[in-house]
Amino acid sequence: MLTDPVANVRRALTAAGARDTVTVLAGAVPTAAAAADALGCDVAAITNSLVFEVDGTPLLILASGAAKVDVRLVASQLGTGRIRRAAPDFVLRHTGQEVGGVAPLGHPAKIRTLLDASLEEHSTLWAGAGDHHSMFSISYNELQRITDAHALRVR
Repeated sequence: MLTDPVANVRRALTAAGARDTVTVLAGAVPTAAAAADALGCDVAAITNSLVFEVDGTPLLILASGAAKVDVRLVASQLGTGRIRRAAPDFVLRHTGQEVGGVAPLGHPAKIRTLLDASLEEHSTLWAGAGDHHSMFSISYNELQRITDAHALRVR
């Protein structure tokens, strides 16, 4: 049975005590740069929700749209072996959302989450809301709270 990923994100936001700030954009925003352009914000304030695989389990890294995640650095800080980008089917299975529209929350089950510490520099962050057309705004502290994310240098 298919569910509406954006509705799941909206429910997760309000269940966590956060405001539902989901914005549906006129067109798809397949990249952080496109999202920043559509929202009129700095690309560094876009929060990419990137799913990685570590020993068969998902790891969600919430990273600035202006940076590439250094998987070796993250693996070293976590004291784990190989971290690799998850395949699209793995992402969909664990998040209920397609690559390019993954949100930080609203998944079928809790996913271990890391938060790019550099995002704290921005008063307002924008994150995907479950599909390719929707984003939501949130503060760094609120995002960390509702995702129970561990702040970490990812680059």
